[in-house]
Amino acid sequence: MTTNKSVIKWLDEVKALVNPDNVVWIDGSEEQLEALRAEAVSTGEMIKLNQEKLPGCYLHRTLPNDVARVEDRTFICTADKETAGPTNNWCDPQEMYTKLYDIARGTYKGRTMYIIPYSMGPIGSPIAKIGIEVTDSIYVVLNMAIMTRVGLKVLDVLGDSNDWVRGLHAKCNVDPENRYIAHFPEDNTIISVNSAYGGNVLLGKKCFALRIASYQGWKEGWMAEHMLILGLENPKGEVKYIAAAFPSACGKTNLAMLIPPEYLREKGYKVWTVGDDIAWMKIGPDGRLYAINPENGFFGVAPGTNEKSNFNALESTKKNTIFTNVALDLNDNTVWWEGLNKNLPTNALEWKGNKWDASKFDKADKSTYAAHPNSRFTAPAKNCPCISEEFDKGAGVPISAIVFGGRRAKCAPLVYQSKSWENGVFIGSAMASETTAAAAGAVGVVRRDPMAMLPFCGYNMADYFQHWLDMGEKLGDKAPKIFNVNWFRTDDDGNFIWPGFGDNMRVLNWIVDRCEGKADATETAIGYVPMPEDIDLTDLDMDMDTLKDILTVDKEVWNKEAAEIEEHYKKFGDKLPEELRKQLETLKANLK
Repeated sequence: MTTNKSVIKWLDEVKALVNPDNVVWIDGSEEQLEALRAEAVSTGEMIKLNQEKLPGCYLHRTLPNDVARVEDRTFICTADKETAGPTNNWCDPQEMYTKLYDIARGTYKGRTMYIIPYSMGPIGSPIAKIGIEVTDSIYVVLNMAIMTRVGLKVLDVLGDSNDWVRGLHAKCNVDPENRYIAHFPEDNTIISVNSAYGGNVLLGKKCFALRIASYQGWKEGWMAEHMLILGLENPKGEVKYIAAAFPSACGKTNLAMLIPPEYLREKGYKVWTVGDDIAWMKIGPDGRLYAINPENGFFGVAPGTNEKSNFNALESTKKNTIFTNVALDLNDNTVWWEGLNKNLPTNALEWKGNKWDASKFDKADKSTYAAHPNSRFTAPAKNCPCISEEFDKGAGVPISAIVFGGRRAKCAPLVYQSKSWENGVFIGSAMASETTAAAAGAVGVVRRDPMAMLPFCGYNMADYFQHWLDMGEKLGDKAPKIFNVNWFRTDDDGNFIWPGFGDNMRVLNWIVDRCEGKADATETAIGYVPMPEDIDLTDLDMDMDTLKDILTVDKEVWNKEAAEIEEHYKKFGDKLPEELRKQLETLKANLK
C-alpha cells in the first residue's frame, strides 16, 4: 500500500506487539465500508435501522463503563514535565510506553488489525495533516470514515514524509482500571487502550485535532483551536467568517448551524457552517489568518437536539449516520432521545438494550432516561443543509473575528470587543462558565476554561497563551478582532433575558459591522460595548431598557472577577506571560 519507510517500520512494530490474526488496509471505498457494516451487524456490534426512514443509519451501544471522555485517564507524555504544564496529567514517555505496550501486547489475537490512513482537512490542503490509526474495532473504522477523509489518496499525498501522526487503539477488555488515552506530542504518537467510546478512540478527533495539533501549531507557527467556523452572508452576497470558542453547554453547535430570524432571512441574511467544533488556522500568503475545519463530520450530542433547538444538526443525522447509546424505538426501528420530541416511545429499548418503561420517566432523574445523556451521532458534514461551499476547499476561509463566550448570569455583558489583540488573549485566557444543573455538583460555580481548551491543550497552557500573543504579533494589523459574548445573562428570577438561538445573529451582525468599521461602541473598563441602538431589535419582544441592562458592566461584579482571574493565573507561576499580568493590572485600574 505504501513504500514510506517510517510507515512500514511503525506498522511492523505494532503488528509484532498486538499479534493480529488478519491485517486489513482501509482504502475508503464504499464497497469495503459496506462489507464492514454488514459484518458489524452480523456480530451485533451495530444494529441496522429503518432504511426507508433513516437510510444508511446504524445504532451502536458501548459498554456501560465506557460512555464518555475520561480526563483523569488522559495523559500528555513529554520528556520534561514542565512542557505538559500544570493543567495536564503528565507521565514520563518511557514509563507510559512500557505500561501501554504491556497492556496492548497480544490483544489482537483472534482479531483483525485495521489500518486507517486519514487526512485531517481536505486531502492535499496546505493546512491539512495526515494520520494513520490502527484499531481492532469496526466501529472505529466506520466512524473515522465519517469524521475524517479516509483512503489510499492520503498515502499518495504523504509520499515519503515522516510528518504524520501515529495512532494505536486497542479495545483490550474495555477495563476502566487499565484505560489510558496517552499523547506523546514530541513523537507525533497517540495510544488509546481499554476504551471503545468515540471520544477516546476516534484518534483524529480531540486527540490529534487538538492535543497533538496544538503542540504542532506551537512548534510550527499556526493554531489548532476548539472553535466553530461560520460564514455570515449579508444581503449583498458578501460573506465574512467568524471562529468562536465556547465551553460545553454554551450553544456552540447551535451557533455554528444558526438559522437567522425570519426578519433577517427575508432581508437576505444567511449563515454557512464551515465547522462545528475544531478550527486549524494558518497565516495565508496575504498575511491574514485562514481556517479550515480539519474534520469531515459531526460527532454531536444527541439529547436536546430537535427541530427547534438545532434544525440543521437534526437534518444532518437523517442519512449515513451512526448513533451511539441512544434509544431504539421498536415500533418503527428508528432512534429516540430525550428532547427529540414529546412523544415518549411506548415500545423501546433504552441505551443499554433493556426494555424501557416510559411511565417511569422522570426528567429530574437521568437514570430513568432512555438515551444516555452523552449519547452521540456521527454524521457526515455534507448532510448539513447549511454546509459552506468552502468546506471542502483546502485554502481555508479568512477569519475576520474571533469570539469567546461562556455562561455567566450577571458578569459579562451580551457582547463586547477587546481593546487590542493582547487584551483579547487576556479575555480568552480568563474565559469561564458557570455550572448548570446539567453538570455534576453545585450550580453556579465558576469554572475557568481558557479558550475552551483546558482539556485539549497538548502542552503547557502558559506557553499556549504566549503562542497566541506571538501569533498576534505576526498578524499585526491583519489580526482578526476579538470579541466576547454571553447569551446567558439572567434576571432576578433566574430567567434568561436574551432569547438566544437564531436571534444571536443580531449580535453577529454587530460584530461584523465592528470589524468593518461600520458601528460605534462605548469604551468601558473591560472593552468596547455596543451602542444599544446598533443592536437590531426588529420583531423582537425586547425593549431598549432591557437591552441596555444586559450591556451594562457592573464594576462590583467585575472587581470580584478580577480577583478570581488573579487566583486562576497563580497556577501558571512564573511562566505566565508578563503581558497577561499587565492586562490584569490594567483591568483592575480601570475598575477603580
